[in-house]
Amino acid sequence: MSTVSDQRSHRDGQAGGLPRPEYPRPGFVREDWLNLNGTWQFAFDPSDSGLERGLLHAELSGRITVPFCPESELSGIGDTDFHRAVWYRRTVRIPQEWRGRRPVLHFGAVDHDATVWVNGTEVARHSGGFTSFSADLGGVVGAGDEAVIVVRARDTWEGPQARGKQSRLYANHTCLYTRTTGIWQTVWLEPVADTHLKRPRITPDLAASCFHLELPLAGGRTGRRVRARLVDAAGTVAEAEVPAHLSVAPRIVLPVPADRRRPWSPQDPHLYEVHIDVLDAEGTVVDATVSTTGLRSVSVDGKRILINGEPVFQRLVLDQGYYPDGLMTAPDDAALIRDIELSLAAGFNGARLHQKVFEERFLHHADRMGYLVWGEFGDWGSNEGPLSGDNQQPTAGFVTQWLEAVERDYNHPSVVGWCPLNETQQLLTDRPSTLDDVTRGMFLATKAADTTRPVLDASGYAHRVPETDVYDSHCYEQDPEAFRALMAGLDKNRPFVNPEDNPDAGIWSTPYAGQPYFCSEFGGIWWNPDDAVPDDTDRSTSWGYGERPRGEEEFHHRFAGLTGVLLDDPNMFGYCYTQLTDVFQEQNGIYRFDRSRKLDVDRVRRAQERPAAFETSPVGEV
Repeated sequence: MSTVSDQRSHRDGQAGGLPRPEYPRPGFVREDWLNLNGTWQFAFDPSDSGLERGLLHAELSGRITVPFCPESELSGIGDTDFHRAVWYRRTVRIPQEWRGRRPVLHFGAVDHDATVWVNGTEVARHSGGFTSFSADLGGVVGAGDEAVIVVRARDTWEGPQARGKQSRLYANHTCLYTRTTGIWQTVWLEPVADTHLKRPRITPDLAASCFHLELPLAGGRTGRRVRARLVDAAGTVAEAEVPAHLSVAPRIVLPVPADRRRPWSPQDPHLYEVHIDVLDAEGTVVDATVSTTGLRSVSVDGKRILINGEPVFQRLVLDQGYYPDGLMTAPDDAALIRDIELSLAAGFNGARLHQKVFEERFLHHADRMGYLVWGEFGDWGSNEGPLSGDNQQPTAGFVTQWLEAVERDYNHPSVVGWCPLNETQQLLTDRPSTLDDVTRGMFLATKAADTTRPVLDASGYAHRVPETDVYDSHCYEQDPEAFRALMAGLDKNRPFVNPEDNPDAGIWSTPYAGQPYFCSEFGGIWWNPDDAVPDDTDRSTSWGYGERPRGEEEFHHRFAGLTGVLLDDPNMFGYCYTQLTDVFQEQNGIYRFDRSRKLDVDRVRRAQERPAAFETSPVGEV
């Protein structure tokens, strides 16, 4: 079924010249909106003194193409130096046809700390470079008014801050890349009624064959009602209506009869539409929205993770979501789709979205294409340089920003698991630290925010939450037989854990307790076919794991051997291979950084195509 968002994206894409013209929030659609991407006034503020120097009320001399960050080529600037603060300015007229409604200003993402003014009035502050935020402009501007939008974005390379893979050194190095500062996702306006729906929560209940809807409202009034209608290609499946004034978040259950029941799965990624209307006391629709959803379940059965009650071996690939010309921002919507297509063509059925909260449109396409996704927070940020320990001292802001991401992406059926942290380290010599508090806080907060998906407390290295739903390891052993020996203990409930990988590090995890287990980073085969004589000692311009293959044949032999170890293990519910594409100097992708051919992808796919033992063998309980 073609969704409303698909149709709108097609229409919007006809407007030539506007960068990233497609609708940015495809899981929660309103008809009226205004894309603010394109040319903005811009200024660097190296000493972060712009407010004192009057930049709030001044014309800015530079120009930038939003939504691309100033470090990227697509921004028209391409300055990769450190930027402590940047300023944006744009004047826009609120459409006359929005009369009687409140304009809301939306930012897909701004890195890292943003302050927003409209006509000199501060309307929003937001901390966190990966998550969306909005500003209700009612009372500041209305239909027909001119709105002068000013944004200050502050960034830093000092202290703990969620940066993901952004380098704290001047240049890219190892597996860390060019920084992103300022606006890097779509900026847009939409009008809403005084009483309007906030992002709904849509929870599929496969066992009961229904959807549970939580419908938070802003500006509730006595006499308002909320109506929800479940729709598939054949028309209305179910409909219900409830009073809106008896709860701040009315609830509705929409049953799915047997003849319209079509579970979402990788083989059949069927999506329903949910049309939600807010009605006033006279029955007039004052707010109309459309969301998409899938009827599917994720459950744990001993060491297995099941989708719709069935074992589905998760052949995942690490996807970092970087692009040569846009950095963390895809150059266009087609690039998001293309990345999923490339992954599927190589034999993967999903991805671990690594150290970055991906934009909503990627998840929308994953929903449509049956692509499994593990959502992750970009918690890295101070893991090199003079403050090397700061990445083990995350702040309360990490919890806040992560919960914003979980709430935003809750409705996507493609998301089958959450992972708040990556490669945290707790040493035996450490005293109790912020790391333990924040790790447990992020785990418990995720479980409270979402009871429908498994949560991995921290991927790789130190597991600090004994009741974590999932246990994993990272292992970049390159010899398949040595790799097999390391992974052999899972059937005896003694799986590979990272302290065994480096016992001198003294990394400490809570004991394995029989949870579902997977090797969530492996491979990373360092391969650049353009290097005639590979040099394993020089990692300054090319970086990867282990000794480089001496030819493509050796690459395929190693890849098939490593994946085969995990496919043969009936206790392993999946794996995640590093990685989908090269990223700058990190040259261990299946594809080149520009997504062009690097090796025989058909052979990569064939190595993964045989049935996994997990899907065909019973798994014992602890």
